[in-house]
Amino acid sequence: MSLFATLCAAHMRLAWRGGQTILALSFLFIAVTLLPFGLGPELKLLRALAPGLLWVVLAISLLTTLDRLFQADFEDGTLDRLRLLPLSLEAALLAKLCGHFLVLVMPLILSVPLAGLLLNIEAARLPLLLVAMLCGAPALVLLGGIGAALAVSVRRGGLLTVLIAMPFYVPVLIFGAAASQAALSSGTAIRPYLGILAALSAAALLLAPFAIAAALRAAQD
Repeated sequence: MSLFATLCAAHMRLAWRGGQTILALSFLFIAVTLLPFGLGPELKLLRALAPGLLWVVLAISLLTTLDRLFQADFEDGTLDRLRLLPLSLEAALLAKLCGHFLVLVMPLILSVPLAGLLLNIEAARLPLLLVAMLCGAPALVLLGGIGAALAVSVRRGGLLTVLIAMPFYVPVLIFGAAASQAALSSGTAIRPYLGILAALSAAALLLAPFAIAAALRAAQD
């Protein structure tokens, strides 16, 4: 567990120094600031579209950071050293993904209340929206990791990573937007969607590390 925590903290430091957190937060607020201008002055329309828009912006913010998730480790030989650790490659990669979630996704989610207010979402509904994103965001990170691993051997493969990861994101975005819409209309109607989002995240947690490790081993071999 100490080695797992060390790998997680190391990835958090590298991601922070690389400016990924600032990049993702900047994209989030630029998008949220510009969306009302594109939709016009109708506040009811903005409030109706806000849940889906927030999930799409969150997904795109994550996609902008996927291309360097494993690329640098693949190029400088860090992946080879990870395979020599007294820890399975799947666990080491899960530690990196946990660090990615903590340093990148948590700041984005904590910024959602301010973004929601900019999109005319009622303050009383924001806690449920945060719960929905906390249930679905782990799946976005883990599934995005699969896309990053499949494109790791392609130099400057950012666009390829996005194209691979986007189909994995579709179910999470569908149920995430539905959960957020239910949170704005009726607090009790959100529970089934939260269960589905949590199930997607749990399934991704169980399966994604093995898929990512297999893809990285294939790229190295």
